[in-house]
Amino acid sequence: EKSLPLPERWPRASKFALSACAAAVAELVTFPLDLTKTRLQVQGEAAVRRNGAGGGQVVPYRGMLRTAAGIVREEGLGKLWQGATPAIYRHIVYSGVRMVAYEHLRDSVLGRSEDESFPFWKAVVGGMSAGAIGQFFASPTDLVKVQIQMEGKRKLEGKPLRFRGVHHAFMKILSEGGIRGLWAGWVPNVQRAALVNMGDLTTYDSVKHFLLLNTPLVDNSVTHSIASCCSGLVAAVLGTPADVVKTRIMNQPRDKQGRGLLYKSSMDCLIQTVQGEGFMSLYKGFIPTWMRMAPWSLVFWLTYEQIRRICGVNSF
Repeated sequence: EKSLPLPERWPRASKFALSACAAAVAELVTFPLDLTKTRLQVQGEAAVRRNGAGGGQVVPYRGMLRTAAGIVREEGLGKLWQGATPAIYRHIVYSGVRMVAYEHLRDSVLGRSEDESFPFWKAVVGGMSAGAIGQFFASPTDLVKVQIQMEGKRKLEGKPLRFRGVHHAFMKILSEGGIRGLWAGWVPNVQRAALVNMGDLTTYDSVKHFLLLNTPLVDNSVTHSIASCCSGLVAAVLGTPADVVKTRIMNQPRDKQGRGLLYKSSMDCLIQTVQGEGFMSLYKGFIPTWMRMAPWSLVFWLTYEQIRRICGVNSF
């Protein structure tokens, strides 16, 4: 057994590590779009205006390019990567768990058909389940990422900074809200991840194997690129409303018991957002979300497939 290659001795641990590496590369490349998306999603919050949490100052809604340019002009170019460290931590956990969980569900629990295809309904169940599991474990890192991304905005508004760094953010949230505080907003987070992975994993897997079975295309970078572009678009359409709710719940101020001061639940946040800002406010940040998910999916899947091939692991 010791003479076997590492991927064969520890297949799931190896796939976890490979997917985490691919996700870290994709996250660094596309992170400025994630920061821009987060800032857009909290601009013009009706609940903030109503509760006076914004100090009476209404932030004008700006588009993606003007928001990004404003961050560079007002805070500096480096701030486009503010929160990148917890984002990478998050994807090491999230992508590692979801990829291993999806393959296990596909190959061992749900099972393929006799012709080696994976039925679409099984892909939907597998993608949503894997995304929910991965995001539950990664939720604390996502919470820290969202709150650190908003630190530059707080500084411009004259508010004191909440955190000195990633470690301080974790410790402060833990001391103020306990273990439960680290999982603040986990419900909309898991809901979002389930929808995003129904778009990402399900679409990529289904499109890739459809192309392999029904077209002359082979299992190469062209096929991976087509499948990843489709998965990024579907994931953005399905996941943006839940992402807006998740971002607002995670960024809201909290009392000493860790309870949110603006929203009671994800449903309350959804209702307040639609009533106060209109239905389309659920798609605030859609363009940067889509523009990030498309290249993120492309970079992740191409990197992941190539790393698997180099390391002697069969194609996804």
